[in-house]
Amino acid sequence: MSYFKKENLTEIISFGKMPMANNFVNSKDEKIFTYELKLGFNKKFKLAQIYEFPKPSNMFNENYAFITSTSKYMANHFKKLSIKIKKKFKKISILEIGCNDGVFLENFKNSTHLGVEPSKNVFKLSKKRKLNVDNSFFNYEYTNRIKKKYDKFNVVFGSNVICHIPDQQELYECINQVLSNDGFFIFEEPYLLDMIKNTSYDQLYDEHIYIFSLTSIELIAKKFGFFLVDAEKISTHGGSMRYFLTKKKTAKTKRLLNLIKKEKKFGIDKINSLIKFANNCEKNKKIFYNKIVNLKNNNHRIYGFGATSKSTTILNYCNINGKHIDTIFDNSKTKIKKFTPLTNIPITDSKY
Repeated sequence: MSYFKKENLTEIISFGKMPMANNFVNSKDEKIFTYELKLGFNKKFKLAQIYEFPKPSNMFNENYAFITSTSKYMANHFKKLSIKIKKKFKKISILEIGCNDGVFLENFKNSTHLGVEPSKNVFKLSKKRKLNVDNSFFNYEYTNRIKKKYDKFNVVFGSNVICHIPDQQELYECINQVLSNDGFFIFEEPYLLDMIKNTSYDQLYDEHIYIFSLTSIELIAKKFGFFLVDAEKISTHGGSMRYFLTKKKTAKTKRLLNLIKKEKKFGIDKINSLIKFANNCEKNKKIFYNKIVNLKNNNHRIYGFGATSKSTTILNYCNINGKHIDTIFDNSKTKIKKFTPLTNIPITDSKY
């Protein structure tokens, strides 16, 4: 964890006071936890990293609001990925970190599989699918316990969860314990290059402690005994990257080498790239706020679609609230009839 302490960061931008992104509230006057959302540059790993975040147990618990199966797009995305993984291995054994309600893992129901999910409410949903799942954080205590019970897995997978884990050193050491010597650690996360190019500051919130690039993942992996051997650009979450890591050093794929070249050409490893991003964020904030206010002043009614964790960052950073937006439509039962945190916009069932 010492490599990722905030003392090692150079400040880039503060987005101000933020609530937990998925902390949708029951009433407008409900008191909630807030923190300063501040982005820094970790020079050692060429990494975009936020300074402060709530304890993981405060974010991932019995009231976690995001349910993967509410997105048909993601269910289809995971179906396609599972086909690719099955083609790579004659006999598969897979462990998923942060399996949510089991949408991805269900594709491996007839194989040796194990899901690890810290949020109790979504863990229960995955159990309803009759999957082999544990309600736990993926850490030393957990892997020390399961390595006596299971043979090593030839795939360890994570989707939009690896960037949530504060102690990356512990993470890689735990994966080393449960992954076979010829296995693959495969994960996909929001991609730093896309975040910078698109000024998509909504990628930054309490759960997204790190925004990775190929450059940063290669440095982190090397430090903790892994090798980045392949990568695949994917379109999920406004631009993501899928990483393939091994314990044995093998040749990088041509696809990976081409993607690394693009990063170097862009200057992803330079702090100036993030400074330009910060300047664009401030410009975007003013443009968006003025657009919303002008629409409202011209007697338009404004609605939102999708009460997402990302919208928490946008609304709070841009000072958009219930005075500007009438309601946000969503199909998640965990969010309907609640309000967005601090900005107090009501959330309504999307069937309306």
